[in-house]
Amino acid sequence: MLKKMKEALKSNAGMGVIEVILIIVVLIGLVIIFKSQITSLVNNILSKITTQANRI
Repeated sequence: MLKKMKEALKSNAGMGVIEVILIIVVLIGLVIIFKSQITSLVNNILSKITTQANRI
């Protein structure tokens, strides 16, 4: 029993999942922190696209 527990602790099989979850958490945190800046940037880009598309 103790041998199986040591092997489970040494196993790196779940490390990929943990890394992906941590990356997702960091990205969500950045989006929450910079939400207003991202929103204004996207709005500016879309308005420029719209005004310049009317010129064509």
